[in-house]
Amino acid sequence: MIRNHLRVARDAAGLTQAELAATLGVSRQTVISLEQGRYLPSLELALRLARQFGQRVEDLFELFDVELPD
Repeated sequence: MIRNHLRVARDAAGLTQAELAATLGVSRQTVISLEQGRYLPSLELALRLARQFGQRVEDLFELFDVELPD
């Protein structure tokens, strides 16, 4: 599963969902779905989000409860 910290990052940046959506060229509904964990971004969108917030993708998206093979 993947958990994200997008809402925290957006709030810290002082952006509304609509402002973030406009900056990224996506709909506000996409931002809502991302924040609620109902939609996983493409690699391109994940990289654009990381750049927008000055963070690494790994800081915004967290992989958990997954067992990796040896």
